Amino acid sequence: MKKHILEVDSEQKRYDAQSILSDVYLKCETNDIIGLLGRNGSGKSTLLKIIFGIENADFKFVRIDGVVKTKISDLFNEISYLSQDNFIPNQLSVKKAISLSINSEHAECFYNDEMIQSINNRKIPQLLGGELRYLEIKLVLCNPSKFVLLDEPYNGLSPLMIEKVNKLIKENATRKGVLITDHNYENVISISTKLMLMKDGKLHHIKSKEELVDKGYLNANFLNTLKKFQ
Repeated sequence: MKKHILEVDSEQKRYDAQSILSDVYLKCETNDIIGLLGRNGSGKSTLLKIIFGIENADFKFVRIDGVVKTKISDLFNEISYLSQDNFIPNQLSVKKAISLSINSEHAECFYNDEMIQSINNRKIPQLLGGELRYLEIKLVLCNPSKFVLLDEPYNGLSPLMIEKVNKLIKENATRKGVLITDHNYENVISISTKLMLMKDGKLHHIKSKEELVDKGYLNANFLNTLKKFQ
């Protein structure tokens, strides 16, 4: 299977006089699950929206497999994005939402999932919050894009549902690159193959979890606790 590479280079974003992103560089390849960490307001969601093309940047280069992408339509074909807000219209049924998003040749594999089978005959407003989030995550992960951006995927999910979502992410990371950010940073850290930290407008590439302590993101006691459960 061909490996794909997403590069975001020299990304800059300012709100008024405040620099939100400053010369950000990010590289994501097939098989990567990159955990994007940072305090509230550090620019994580802004970064994902700029990569996807739904928010403007003062300056950026986005390359996919070495080709610079300047059109938003090109990005939509190559990158999928899960926003913090629900995106499936309430008037749809689950079956209709799936048929609009998943190619017919992949439908059988998509439906071969106990969670999907349990909600298949319902309409979107009839789903519980966790069921709807799971459906949205699976739709985003299972489309033909080369890369997936997940913004707060764990929001409102029970521990059991988080396990199911993590399994989905790992399965699909075998054929695409994944960037994930969430307030539930313990799960982000545990599932990621690489970690990056947004701080003061800069993106720091983290080589070890101990660096998260050195940079003031985690305290040493929490890091020790985290290691015990891995």
